[in-house]
Amino acid sequence: MITALVLMNVERGQINETAQRLLEISGVAEVYSVTGDYDLVALLRLPRYEDLAEVVTGKMTAIPTIRRTHTLMAFQCYSRADLQQAWDLGVE
Repeated sequence: MITALVLMNVERGQINETAQRLLEISGVAEVYSVTGDYDLVALLRLPRYEDLAEVVTGKMTAIPTIRRTHTLMAFQCYSRADLQQAWDLGVE
């Protein structure tokens, strides 16, 4: 499974509508509104690297309210569940 984060700048006043449109795209797992330099962050979970190009450069750029994107590829996942499992090793 491929995981990527897409940071987006969205037209003023269009954050909610854009987030809803993003959630209609297959492979978009979650969308967050955020503070800072970007307006939205989409979490993508895709079966193949080729799907990333289709989703980001094909489907996301077709949404006219998205002005700019910055895509981050994830290569390692750290989570609280992983941390807890590490501490539980050897404990009975």
